[in-house]
Amino acid sequence: MTERLDLKRVTLCAASSVNLAATVRALELCMAQIDFAEALLFTDSASIERLPPIDSAIRIVEIAPLLSSAAYSNFILQGLPGHVTSDFCLVVQWDGHVIDAGHWQDEFLDYDYIGASWPQFDDGHDVGNGGFSLRSRCLMALCRSSEFTAHHPEDIAIGRTNRAFLEARGMRFAPRDLADRFAAERAGDPDVSFGYHGVFLMPRVLGDEGFWNAYASLDELSSLRPDFNDLLRSVLRGDKGARRAVTMIGRKLADARFWRRFRPAN
Repeated sequence: MTERLDLKRVTLCAASSVNLAATVRALELCMAQIDFAEALLFTDSASIERLPPIDSAIRIVEIAPLLSSAAYSNFILQGLPGHVTSDFCLVVQWDGHVIDAGHWQDEFLDYDYIGASWPQFDDGHDVGNGGFSLRSRCLMALCRSSEFTAHHPEDIAIGRTNRAFLEARGMRFAPRDLADRFAAERAGDPDVSFGYHGVFLMPRVLGDEGFWNAYASLDELSSLRPDFNDLLRSVLRGDKGARRAVTMIGRKLADARFWRRFRPAN
């Protein structure tokens, strides 16, 4: 039996009011390999009522509904720190979680913030993505400071807007090469990283069936839009590809019609 990774200094956290089945699955995939200080799922009362069966080790914390990505950012910056009592917090989302605990490096804990690097930035402030990220309790506390400029998206607020403020108070950001060993997103390699973030990587990380099971459970599809064509091609190459591709196209069209109803008139 493979030895489990002991991360009792780290609390595993996810917050969402949508795609709850996939969010729970992301938590469970992390917990399948690792012993955490605690595992927390933050969601609203209506979402709690429709939760799928959930591992009893996951503690559900009721919060106000997260009705937008901006509301999510606000909770991560202002609300989450009050619930974490361990030294670190591992933030995961439905499309980002641990891949292989064997790729963990204790060096990750030498830094106050680490997430997949941002290849679009070349000024040294390129770490990093918050969707699968490790952050210290000290850094999280500073994010609630009146001197911290909080805004959406929360990872840009931490890794770029307020990086100088945080570093001036002793916070350490992981270098790009270590960040890429921690997580893959638009950069990095999921074959060698500890975790990943991004729906576009899910077919590679989870396999055809794993991705399809996650996709079929989704109730909110907006994050798929930028990578829809790549995901469609990946599904077409897999088992039941044509049938599943038709399903994806149908859901995309239905989603577009739904949101068109709320578009303001010219």
